[in-house]
Amino acid sequence: MEFAPLIIIAVVVLVPLIWFVTTYNRFVKLRNHCTEAWSNIDTELKRRYELIPNLINTVKGYAKHEKELLEEVTRLRQVCMSDNGSPAQQSATENMLIQGLKKLMVVVENYPDLKASTNFLQLQNELTNTEDRIQAARRFFNGNVRENNNLIQGFPSNIIAGMFGFKEQEFFEVEDAAVRVAPKVNL
Repeated sequence: MEFAPLIIIAVVVLVPLIWFVTTYNRFVKLRNHCTEAWSNIDTELKRRYELIPNLINTVKGYAKHEKELLEEVTRLRQVCMSDNGSPAQQSATENMLIQGLKKLMVVVENYPDLKASTNFLQLQNELTNTEDRIQAARRFFNGNVRENNNLIQGFPSNIIAGMFGFKEQEFFEVEDAAVRVAPKVNL
């Protein structure tokens, strides 16, 4: 029975210590997951940026009088490529590029020969696949950000976050007005 006080003291000291270490390690793990997920988004965005000049050149051959729009999409691509800010800052520039690409695709509808071009169809398919991959990477990143922010905001883990300077992350949100508009049904 002489060991009972030692066991109680060990439990009182070890349990909080184990919790402290595991919570700290969880913060580190989530921070690294967020960094990795952002890297995945960055890779897919670069892939998009590489496809855009080919798409523009293909459209340029068919739609010579759409010069302003083509120049605008090219300019927006450059803005996005040079934007290395926070996810919120990059979201804003990416939204502008997405809108420019949507306008470009609407213009393409006026050129049946272009829509039938094998090269254009291949580029359009690659861009669509890339957009899908960006969306998947964005969901993965935002899921990690949510977990990180929940842990930082929750008690008592917020104490460890404050002690070691763990910060909340920003979500990478791309606005797509079409997704938020209720469909119109005509009966």
